Amino acid sequence: MKIESVQLCASARSLEECPPSVLPEFAFIGRSNVGKSSLINALAERRELAHTSSKPGKTQRINLYRVNDAWTLVDLPGYGYAKLSREMQSEFNREVSAYLTQRENLKQVLLLIDSQIEPQGGDLSFASWLQECGVPYSIVFTKTDRSSAGKTDGQRGQFLAALEAWGLKPNQLFSSSAKTKKGRGQLLQWIEQQLPKKPKKTKGPSINLNWMK
Repeated sequence: MKIESVQLCASARSLEECPPSVLPEFAFIGRSNVGKSSLINALAERRELAHTSSKPGKTQRINLYRVNDAWTLVDLPGYGYAKLSREMQSEFNREVSAYLTQRENLKQVLLLIDSQIEPQGGDLSFASWLQECGVPYSIVFTKTDRSSAGKTDGQRGQFLAALEAWGLKPNQLFSSSAKTKKGRGQLLQWIEQQLPKKPKKTKGPSINLNWMK
């Protein structure tokens, strides 16, 4: 998939503020500091599309970007913001939960997992919640460039074992690096395969003009 256009169409505080749309939506979410904004910028090939910061929890709205006028990339607030008040955490969790369970054109949730660290209970619990709610989700391992291939494979293997132990079955598994763009093509190709097929243009009936001669 070639990214030809990306347009911010809404920055909503709640599901009610998300504009109606018939385009399939692919929502990206993960714990704070998982590299979500960097990955989104790499996918869209826009350096500052999603705001990156050294401070976790900068994304505090539901940001919707229309891509190629064919689908919508949704940047969701992360979970596990340590420095936010309990009241704000509760509000974010409530609004994100409403979007994930009630947005009719949500096609897939891309759950981002830091490939550098061992399996986290919060990530597994969130995946379990998605599965229990019947929300389709896939796993995207991030930051694969920051460790050796052997260590990354080892951490990935641990997480897959944890998924199996929890009885979790994501639709797809991806590995990515925002820095090297590893996995970008694979992820975009898979998203393209999920989009409605465009009807092929057919030629109209030919007209025989011989009778005019």
